[in-house]
Amino acid sequence: MALPTMTHSSAFLLPTGSSTPADAAATTYALIVLNQRLPRFAPLLWARGDASLSLSLSRFPTASLPALAPLFPGFLIGFPCFVSLTLVRACLLGTARLRLCADGGANRVFDGMLELLPDEDPAEVRKRYKPDVIKGDMDSIRPEVMEYYSNLGANIVDESHDQDTTDLHKCVSFITRNPPGPENSNLCILVLGALGGRFDHEMGNINVLYRFSEIRIILLSDDSSIFLLPKTHTHKIRIERLIEGPHCGLIPIGAPSTSTTTTGLRWNLDNTSMSYGGLVSTSNIVEEDEVTVTSDSDLIWTISIQN
Repeated sequence: MALPTMTHSSAFLLPTGSSTPADAAATTYALIVLNQRLPRFAPLLWARGDASLSLSLSRFPTASLPALAPLFPGFLIGFPCFVSLTLVRACLLGTARLRLCADGGANRVFDGMLELLPDEDPAEVRKRYKPDVIKGDMDSIRPEVMEYYSNLGANIVDESHDQDTTDLHKCVSFITRNPPGPENSNLCILVLGALGGRFDHEMGNINVLYRFSEIRIILLSDDSSIFLLPKTHTHKIRIERLIEGPHCGLIPIGAPSTSTTTTGLRWNLDNTSMSYGGLVSTSNIVEEDEVTVTSDSDLIWTISIQN
């Protein structure tokens, strides 16, 4: 029996919706920030078309990327010179509707957004990028940061009594209990700061992908995007060449795969076995605009994000 198909796309990272798949418009995004350095595209993912951002965009009747660059510093370099303002708004309106900081992730937003937006008023930046929820065991967030966001109305959820789950696990659990859109919406959770730092933290974050395999969760850094490909589906991965690739990998972290088949890669797998201690598909190259993957085991897909 043929497996159902699951489609994946990184169109949420595009500054223009020109190549955004039709089904992406129905996606509801939630954003989680962990305690690592913010990637350069953090303001893009944070935005959700609120009044302050709409006011900023209204300054550009015909939006050029050089003009929009201050809104998304360091991320728009290398894109085509001009982009429709309507498409920019369409993309931004589709970004995060619920924003959580996991404990010390609040420090990263408090400090890091100022570094990413050095030409804007610091007080306005901090008000604009206020998390909806700060959740965790509260052993990393600075007292003045907690007080600042609490005074702005952020929901502070202290779970220091729970030492059996990671801060990312706690945040994902919160989102599943408090979904930001309709229950039948296509929820996708974007996680900033999940990569880099201590290796055991990284592995704990990857483990969350397996613990919540029924939810689309994408781990992001300046250099990489990582998500789970459950064995219950055939996967179609749309490659956004403006922002990602060409390097990619398929990794059988959870269990060995006795049969994995792909298309769209330079070195495709054809009913291939993969396991630690054996073959692992790293440093592969994306050759086509769509990659397909079918496997008898859950796999981790990773692809480079272009600088």
